[in-house]
Amino acid sequence: MWVSLALFLLGLLTALAAPRPLSRADWVEREPVVALWVWQCVVAAVLLSFALSMTFSASAAWQAVRGRLFAPAPRAVVDAYELGTTGPWSAVLAVALAAGGVWSGAMLGREIGLARARLRRRRHDLLARVPLLPGEEPDGERLVVLEGERAGAWWMPGPTPRLVVTTAALRRLKGRQLDAVLAHEQGHARARHDWLLHCSAALAAGFPGVPVFAAFREEMHRLVELAADDVASRRFGRLTVALALVGLNEERGVFGPGPGPDAGLPQRVDRLLAAAPRLTAGRRLRLTATASLVPVVPVLVAFLPAFGALG
Repeated sequence: MWVSLALFLLGLLTALAAPRPLSRADWVEREPVVALWVWQCVVAAVLLSFALSMTFSASAAWQAVRGRLFAPAPRAVVDAYELGTTGPWSAVLAVALAAGGVWSGAMLGREIGLARARLRRRRHDLLARVPLLPGEEPDGERLVVLEGERAGAWWMPGPTPRLVVTTAALRRLKGRQLDAVLAHEQGHARARHDWLLHCSAALAAGFPGVPVFAAFREEMHRLVELAADDVASRRFGRLTVALALVGLNEERGVFGPGPGPDAGLPQRVDRLLAAAPRLTAGRRLRLTATASLVPVVPVLVAFLPAFGALG
């Protein structure tokens, strides 16, 4: 039972303690792609800790589960886990964690279903405003120019992502600025940022009281934009991307003296203009490798008694 409790406490401690240092790290805005990977590894470690804790708790509570899970294991390994000496708490913990897993899957399915419904509505509205030309494939990948008085450009995810830009944006943005905006949106599409947003939204909605999941959702929305800004700036320069963001959003009151509808945009522009240098390749590699090892920790805890018995 101590293994399942240790894994449960490890997942709980990670969920409570990880968000603050990750959100305050000084390198995050300089390397948003690395930060995205670190956040995914931390959340994976939390989920893996709970999943392993559920597995060992179920093995301790029910002989049928224990027989299947430890069937090929030597007798010394089975004895090392002390699975037959636990009380009713094993069953309670296993059922609670299993319910949490089912709830997480349900929330993810709900989020994907809602996202698909929104996407269908948006595609239907887009098709009504921009009808297909004779001979044009309905699912073909294309750039859609939409008549509109408000400057805007966005991407529509799906099997064939589409870039949508309004005529007002075409009038306001010229040359490389327009290319930079399109490169930003293409960066979202190529990296499939929509899946990160769906997963983070599902976890935050399913477990609103867990700090790591709430922070995960907030950071994903912020970091995917920074990552797409970097994709565009590597091709067209930071100043061009910053001017394009200002041109697209200055009429929305975003850059006024008071709090605007999107407080993250001025920060993104300031970040682009500051042009802070990237981390060295060695530090990026160390951060990536260290983050990759975080989900390994619960696996090592799970196998620690087996290693001791066999050693």
